Amino acid sequence: MSHDQLLTSGNGKLTLSVPNPEITPKAKRRTFSAEYKLRILDEASACRTPGERGALLRREGLYSSHLTNWRRELREGALAGLKPKKRGHKSDPLAVENAQLKREITRLQAKLERAETIIEVQKKLSQLLGLPTASEPDETNDSPR
Repeated sequence: MSHDQLLTSGNGKLTLSVPNPEITPKAKRRTFSAEYKLRILDEASACRTPGERGALLRREGLYSSHLTNWRRELREGALAGLKPKKRGHKSDPLAVENAQLKREITRLQAKLERAETIIEVQKKLSQLLGLPTASEPDETNDSPR
């Protein structure tokens, strides 16, 4: 048992402290808007004395690596480089299009199968009723007048 877990009560006896059952929320990654990044970069470039930039970083709770990364992003793509980037797996546009086309092919094949089934049923019905089909010529129209 550690010393931190023991408390002295008012009567001089040692008692055991109960740990706080509260669960602390998981820290979230900070995100910075493009306007904020530009404002901080402008302020950092306006700093002239040696400790001025450090004071700015401490005041804003930033690291010098933030400035380095933001300057690089600004050089590479102006404001587009300063927008927050999506994290995680980058999807391939060709793979997305390929998956979409495969789904469409599957849907159209099912539709074709339904249409062929309907046509077969119509043929069988016309045979049962003795009606002429489109593939059989109508004898009443073929006879000369």
